[in-house]
Amino acid sequence: MDRQQDTQASDARPVLEGPDIARVLTRIAHEIVERAKGADDVVLLGIPTRGVFLAQRLAAKLEEVTDRKIPVGSLDITMYRDDLRMHPPRALARTDIPGDGIDGRLVVLVDDVLFSGRTIRAALDALNDIGRPRAVQLAVLVDRGHRELPIRADYVGKNIPTSLRETVKVQLAEEDGRDTVLLGAKQTSQ
Repeated sequence: MDRQQDTQASDARPVLEGPDIARVLTRIAHEIVERAKGADDVVLLGIPTRGVFLAQRLAAKLEEVTDRKIPVGSLDITMYRDDLRMHPPRALARTDIPGDGIDGRLVVLVDDVLFSGRTIRAALDALNDIGRPRAVQLAVLVDRGHRELPIRADYVGKNIPTSLRETVKVQLAEEDGRDTVLLGAKQTSQ
């Protein structure tokens, strides 16, 4: 999730609930299998925090579809962000690359919200330090628009056109105790 959207939402309303999130992950899993022609060399890498949980859920859906284990890991992009000096320091998350690595594989980056594109740019930089995948694709739960870089998701759970005065907050049971996507208004500082 981009830091710009890490603001508190007031009067947030749900735009996706648990069953909706499960359904879009199932659809994305089928799209990955179709596009990758079986997902034999697919590796899922979630971007902390919620992208990791989504990647794990997506791997489970892919395993149901393909009847084979899909490698899944996490990719911390904290040190590759271009806004480190603009925000308070944050704790490093964990990078966990599956044992067979990513060289020659189709890496699908997984994140909760696609906003400016800067998080994904940082993830691509981080990947360069880890290996050389055959291809890199992007799966996001929500695309809210407002791109600042020429980055587009290959798999989108839901497009939610937003204004810059709005926030999109994803909550997942593993981190937040429930599954929902909330759309709200940004709180202005006083």
